[in-house]
Parts: sequence; C-alpha cells; structure tokens
Amino acid sequence: MRVFLLPLLLLASSQALAEACIVHSQSDRLDVKVCQANRSIPSQLFRDGFCKPEMPGQKVEVSYAEQCPEGAFGVCRNSQVSNIAYRQDLYYYGVASDARYLKPFCEGQGKGTWESPSSSAGNSQAVK
Repeated sequence: MRVFLLPLLLLASSQALAEACIVHSQSDRLDVKVCQANRSIPSQLFRDGFCKPEMPGQKVEVSYAEQCPEGAFGVCRNSQVSNIAYRQDLYYYGVASDARYLKPFCEGQGKGTWESPSSSAGNSQAVK
C-alpha cells in the first residue's frame, strides 16, 4: 500500500510547489510585464523577495498564479538567480524586439535556455 502512496504524494507536492508571480511595472515611458515561475526558490522567499521588486518612480502591480499565462514572446527557462542555486523561468510579454537584449542576458548571466513560444502555433493569447 505504501508503494502506491509515494507517487501520489510526489505528485501532490509538485503541484503544491507550482507558483508564479506576474509583475507589471509602468512609468511615463515604460510598460513592462514579466512572469516569474518558481522552480527551486523557497516559497516564502519567492513571494516576499523575488516577487516584490523595488522600482522607484514606477507603478508596480504583482499578482500570483499557479503558472504563467500564455502569450509570452520569450521565455528564459531554468534561469539562475544572481549566482545562487535558485532557479526560475522568466516569461516576457510586450515588445517582442526586446528579445535581442533579453536572450543574451538569459543565456549568459542567467545561464538559462531561451525559447520563443510565440513563434510556434497556438500561443496567441496575450496577458492583459
């Protein structure tokens, strides 16, 4: 009986860890929307630190979801956070031409893998 319970517990714990925050920041000339999907950051640290950016002069709204919404023009998968072992996936929404700056940053400093989901069929839903 215990052998059958272990896979159920693992499935339940992986679903409990699914968390993401959508950060929308705005100023006079800037409108940026990013979703951070937690991979290995302790939940409390993720919510209290990573999802609470301090951006002077900008209006910042943060909302939480189980996963990041579709419609990103680029995703940095398995990005490392500031040379710490913590990992997250970063979803970028808005101006697709920003990928020319974000992709090298993702693959270089973030040590992640860049994906362009909007180039594949079926990702037309935008984040509002």
